[in-house]
Order: sequence, then structure tokens, then C-alpha cells
Amino acid sequence: MAPISLLYGLGISLRNFFYKKGVLKGVEFDIPLISVGNLSIGGAGKTPHIEYLIRLLKDYLNVATISRGYKRKTKGFLIVKPNHNANDVGDEPLQFARKFQDILVTVSESRTFAVPKILMEQPNNQVILLDDAFQHLSIKPGLNILLTEYSYPFTIDYLLPSGRLREWRSAYRRADIIIVSKCPPQLSEEEKNTYVEEIEPLSRQRIYFSYYKYDRPYFILNPGYLLNLSPEMDVVLISAIARTDYLIEYLEKQVNSIQTLEFEDHHYFTKFDVSQLKNTFNEIASSKKMILTTEKDAMRLELHREFIVKNKLPIYVLPVKVAFHFQEGKLFDADIKQFLLNFRK
Repeated sequence: MAPISLLYGLGISLRNFFYKKGVLKGVEFDIPLISVGNLSIGGAGKTPHIEYLIRLLKDYLNVATISRGYKRKTKGFLIVKPNHNANDVGDEPLQFARKFQDILVTVSESRTFAVPKILMEQPNNQVILLDDAFQHLSIKPGLNILLTEYSYPFTIDYLLPSGRLREWRSAYRRADIIIVSKCPPQLSEEEKNTYVEEIEPLSRQRIYFSYYKYDRPYFILNPGYLLNLSPEMDVVLISAIARTDYLIEYLEKQVNSIQTLEFEDHHYFTKFDVSQLKNTFNEIASSKKMILTTEKDAMRLELHREFIVKNKLPIYVLPVKVAFHFQEGKLFDADIKQFLLNFRK
């Protein structure tokens, strides 16, 4: 695959050169834009980090988000409503709209087209979060946040298709903030310093280390109904996310056993898939068993609501939030707030 990766890299280099020389130009807007992205093709945790920013800002500012709406069956610019489904708008935007009904959630293939549409639809918006826009040089965010996963850092990865990188490693220099995401719950200063030395941040770049904190699972068809994980519990985990190692490592410490049904990232579950899920669950000889999934996967599983109700499948959703190591959450918050205070139209 190396020759193909080289050709791909040459194409990326040519595109970036045109932007650098001004042959192609990124569009700037007179509203603060915060981009959250990564160099690899998924798995770094963009969605929980965007949710972190939403929680940080929504009580003080009018917030909007722009996502591509990956694998949705619609086209163009759409404002996402809680009563949409994953086919209409994609899984991650629907998750935002369901959890944060006091912000504006949108999908569009073109970020540069979506920003003016947002300002036309909701002229009182004060900040826009760009989901997975690090590679979209056609738009210039005021603040560029780059995620890299602790177990799969960009520093040891390779260009597609040999590896998972969408750009050369050197593209990290465009970032203002770098977050090493999905770190272990316990991280030493020595491990932190090793990562900082490996990344070699520029003097203007700040590096933070984040990890996940999981909340109590809730029933997929009634978020108000919560359940506690316990050491006696036997779990069937159904997921279609980029990597499940971090999640499985957490669950292994919480429950008795885990059986997994794993699919490619953003997979839309079929009737056969949910039938397989039912059979796998029924084959477990345990009085304390449950089906568990992620919030993103729940948006797509919900398309089989009738099957879930008819077969009384106890599918629970495991919510996740981002936290920062070394008590640096307040420093990260301050960085975001300082960017917004310093923003000039």
C-alpha cells in the first residue's frame, strides 16, 4: 500500500501548497468558529469533546454546531430536530440535538455554505462549533483543536491506505490546541512528558490530556430509566464505532462477562443484525443480563424501535463525558474563553 499512500500524500501536499500560496483561499467569517478534528479517520473522540464545549458555552452564549451528517440519506443544509432520525441527519448530529435542545444543530456537506445559512436562520448565534473540520481548509476557524488518541497517536501512524492518517503528520502544526484523548484514568507526569516530547508542539500550541468518565446506563427508549452496572452482570455489547478497546477495558472492570457484536464505524444496523443481537442475548444463561451500546450507536439502533419493543430487548445506552488530567480542565476552559473574549470581527 506504500506507493498508493505516497500518491495520496502528494495530492494532499499539492492541495495544501495551493492554500499556502493563496491560489486557493479559506473563507473567514465574523463569528467565532471552533474546529474539533483529528488527523486520523476516527476513534479519537470528537463527539464527546464537542459535547464538552457545548456544556461549557451554552449557558452563556448562543451555540451552533455544523456536522457533515455522515451516511445520512438527505442532502444539503438541514437544521437537526430531536424528532429526526439517523437516516435524516446522521447519528452524531442527532445525538447533539437530542441531548442539547437549547442549541442549534445543523448538517451540511459544505461548512462554508452552512455558516451563512446559520447566520440567516439564527442571526443571534455567537459561536459555531465545527465537527471534524481539521482537513477542510476552505474554511478558516478562529481556533483549531486537534485530537490524537493516546493508544494510536498520529506520531506513529501512516497515510491512508497504509495507515489511518488523512494528512501528513506535519499537519499538526495548524492546530492551536492539541488534546491527547482517551488516556487511561490514571496518567503519570512522566507519561505526559514522554508524549509532549514525542509530539514536539510549537511554542504557541497548548497540549492537554483527556479521558472518559462513564455515567449510569439508561434505557434506549426511556432515558429516565437508569440501571447500575454490577459485577454479577453479563453484557452483550453492540457497537459500530472506530475502536472499542477503551470501552471494553472499562466494562471488564464493571461486569462479569462481555460478548461483543462489532461492526465498522457508523454502520447502519440491519434487520439481520438486530435479530443476531436478540439471539446472542437469549443464549446467555443468566438472570442478570443486559444489552449495552454507545450513545452514537443508539441513534442508529433506534431505527429498529418496533423490533426492540416487540422482543422486549433490554438495550441500555452508556453515556460518556470528557474530563482532563492534572486538574487542567479549568486551564482548557480558560483557553476557550480567552479565545472568545479576544475575538475581533
